[in-house]
Amino acid sequence: MISPMSMVDAQNKKLNLGVDGLTHGHVVWVFKHKDTTTFNLVGIAEPNRELAEKMSKQFGFSMDIVYPTLEEMIANTKPEAVAAFNSTIEHLNTVQVCVPKGIHVMVEKPLAVNYKMAEKMANLAQKYNIHLITNYETTWYPSNQFVNQMLNEDKKIGKPRRIIVSDGHWGPKEINVGKEFLDWLVDPVKNGGGAIVDFGCYGANLITWLRNGKMPNYVYATASTFKPDVYTKIDDDATILLEYDDMVGVVQPSWNWPFSRKDIEVYGETGYVISHDHANVSYKLERRKPEETKTLEDRVKPNNNAFDFFKSVVKGEIVLGKNDLSGLNNNLKVVKILDAARKSAITGKKVKIE
Repeated sequence: MISPMSMVDAQNKKLNLGVDGLTHGHVVWVFKHKDTTTFNLVGIAEPNRELAEKMSKQFGFSMDIVYPTLEEMIANTKPEAVAAFNSTIEHLNTVQVCVPKGIHVMVEKPLAVNYKMAEKMANLAQKYNIHLITNYETTWYPSNQFVNQMLNEDKKIGKPRRIIVSDGHWGPKEINVGKEFLDWLVDPVKNGGGAIVDFGCYGANLITWLRNGKMPNYVYATASTFKPDVYTKIDDDATILLEYDDMVGVVQPSWNWPFSRKDIEVYGETGYVISHDHANVSYKLERRKPEETKTLEDRVKPNNNAFDFFKSVVKGEIVLGKNDLSGLNNNLKVVKILDAARKSAITGKKVKIE
């Protein structure tokens, strides 16, 4: 039996979390976790009252905690941290409002629509000594951790020569994302691009991590719109090549895959390892031996989901590593790579990374 004092201690260790925006489809993760021991959902900032009321009925939160602006939500609920589930271009405003008040911020990928905004956000976070982390679904995949271990820790496959990251699905409109999400997701200003940004950021994030923070020398990209009747202003498919001294990275983001995919292929000097999805991997370490496969167990808390991780970072229970998938160092590099990819796709020329 848990004593009353133990229950109080557990409650005090919860993170008092506010949410900025309800338009990002990933906000459902908040409501899936709100009844756990991780956080208290103290407030929501959302100007679209109709959207808030619809989600209140769907997920069972009170409209009493919903405020029309982030400033009002903070003033009335005093969150320790805020998770941003608004459009990517609004991430800067979230940081500008929260960080000077000592409030930690987690945004959904990518960090920002361009490097200029990302730098402003990073400078504020560093000035006020506040955590600013970026969440990717793939950060919590045990399969990706296995790939990194095989490559960088156990060094089972030799030096990497080619890393291919493929992400996406058959299109946000086609999978019926919410109207409020789709409205900004297909806006080149609010999202920064189409598939090249929406799913290209995963590959940039993961390859940068697998290369221990090393940046490519050049970026070359192509972007296409194969469904112009559906996506009138943005690309729905892209290929991004990252040119290093000793290997090539290939990022394949698309809204044209026949099925959903988030996978990594790493080919080294002496072997390869592939993460096929969240938990399934395959690898081949010797030419004369067959490929092996493995299904992995979920990672353990706080490294199995964004909210346990965010809470543990804010509470000082874990310390972010220099090259952490969620950290500023990695995600500033991600935005720089995406900027170069968009420029290359427009000019048709490879872009040197300065």
